[in-house]
Amino acid sequence: MPPLGRGRSTVTPRRVISHEAAVAGAVRYFLRHGTVDLDELATGLAVSRATLYRVVHSREQLLGYVLWTLCELRLNAARAARTRDGVDGVLEVTRHFAAGLPQAHALITFVTTETELADRVMYSTAGVVHPRVVAAQREIFLEAGCGPPAGPDVDLDRLAYLYTRMAEAALYAGLLYERSDLGAPEKALRALLTEVWPDPPD
Repeated sequence: MPPLGRGRSTVTPRRVISHEAAVAGAVRYFLRHGTVDLDELATGLAVSRATLYRVVHSREQLLGYVLWTLCELRLNAARAARTRDGVDGVLEVTRHFAAGLPQAHALITFVTTETELADRVMYSTAGVVHPRVVAAQREIFLEAGCGPPAGPDVDLDRLAYLYTRMAEAALYAGLLYERSDLGAPEKALRALLTEVWPDPPD
């Protein structure tokens, strides 16, 4: 008999998983199912449910990172597709982003089947998604040449917040009813921006 502590251990070492790997796995799961089940995700990642919770903290927070990952990809594509500058360029990015939403089937499933949770995850100011979208919108203003704002009383961060809130309301309705046309909301968004950056004279 080998001395105590010298034999082969029968305890399986705990598998370590990074937050990034957990989110990547959750994104794959979400794209297939339109939701995230932590038990099934833990099994797919070959970790215990307790380990997964230690890494992601909660299902709601994990969904926030999943949705931001997908949102960031779509936003980056919309920003790359911009062809104009100024207010028209800002609105063009929003239009490109909206145009792809009817094909976001997993997101539509999530919004229509877990509406209250989706609302918290996507639009809470304390969540993962909303603050990052506001920060990205501020960058879009600058990329399109809309900055610094005209007038000392205009806060670019506040303007990005207001623009984002208005766009979110329109896009959320679009998700629920599978519409991509901004229509009247775009006029309101343009009015908000032209208060700060008036249209140049012809």
